Amino acid sequence: MIQESFYNKVGLPENLKWGYLGILIFMMGDGVEQGWLSPYLVEHGMSIQQSASLFTIYGITIAISSWFSGVLAESYGPRKAMWMGVLLYIIGTIGFVGLGMANLDFTTMMIFYAIRGFGYPLFAYSFMVWITYKAPKQKLSAAVGWFWFVFTGGLNVLGAYYSSWAILSLGYSNTLWSSIVWVLVGAFFALVLNKDKFDLGSSNKSKAQELINGLTIVKKEPKVLLGGIVRVINTTAQFAFPVFLPMYMAEHGFETTEWLRIWGTIFTSNIIFNLIFGLVGDRLGWQNTIMWFGGVGCAVTTVLFYYSPVWFDGNYWAVMASGVAWGALLAGYVPLSALVPSLVKEDKGAAMAILNLGAGLPVFVGPALVGLLIAAIGNSGVIWVLAGLYVLSAILTKFITLDKSEEN
Repeated sequence: MIQESFYNKVGLPENLKWGYLGILIFMMGDGVEQGWLSPYLVEHGMSIQQSASLFTIYGITIAISSWFSGVLAESYGPRKAMWMGVLLYIIGTIGFVGLGMANLDFTTMMIFYAIRGFGYPLFAYSFMVWITYKAPKQKLSAAVGWFWFVFTGGLNVLGAYYSSWAILSLGYSNTLWSSIVWVLVGAFFALVLNKDKFDLGSSNKSKAQELINGLTIVKKEPKVLLGGIVRVINTTAQFAFPVFLPMYMAEHGFETTEWLRIWGTIFTSNIIFNLIFGLVGDRLGWQNTIMWFGGVGCAVTTVLFYYSPVWFDGNYWAVMASGVAWGALLAGYVPLSALVPSLVKEDKGAAMAILNLGAGLPVFVGPALVGLLIAAIGNSGVIWVLAGLYVLSAILTKFITLDKSEEN
């Protein structure tokens, strides 16, 4: 009873605790190549254009899989969809490392890295559907806050720390091979030790109808589409910033190591505030939290972060504080994962499919936005566009309203 009271107090569904731990470990395995794979491939003979193409196709398959995850989880159950993600991840890794990287065969690498890209969205985002069905509604924002805590903590924090040790101790190829071990350990916790049952219900829809419903849901409930757009805006800057901010910071005296420390600290702050804003959303209201902390807060801190080297004469700690503030308020969008599926009484998987697609698209929308605009309007112009998008997301969120009977 003491344990149950603790889980309830912090908003973590006790029946899904092993699933959360599994997501953390799986995403750590998935994140082992972040930060070093592209330069490694270029150093071993691939062109920058080939490396860029590799990550572009990877981003596309992530977006597609992000959409499919919600629909497949509702059609076949999250457990089967998650096993599918594990299988595709392992097949993709074996082909990518064992056949592609071993021979520097670009075509083989493209094919299997694309297959690998289907893996983590099916595993992680299918579990998100599980959460939206099984977590108590009054604790749903906190429950998804915990999801983003373990997701980001595994991918961006533990994965980076582990790989920084592994590439020195195991070597680059063996580090990628070791990811399979962590993925299987994560699957063991999330799918074997996690005994929670998911009732598929008695829907008369065919599987094809369920898949089509993942698109037609936006016509039946346009607010779901607004939620998807807001989700794209949420992390577009996260993937746009690394394209040009390191060079901008260098112009103001920041070394690469200093920039990396700032960037790493930003996401340490982010995972902590994923929990905080999950709890805040359940108390202040999901819509208000997204609008004011997420939309308006990120608009202000985006501008502050960019101009802080100028306004504070290149002071490292001032720039760090500005970046940490942006990372913290980025978590203000966490309640969106509670708000959007609550717009519909049925077809929550379809609603989550649109939201998950919104989570996958920024992987290449952010860099593409920079590529399209930076030559014409410069660094500062791009920043103001990103800030403007955050304001737009706040305005759109104003129209994502629940029925009175559904409000948290």
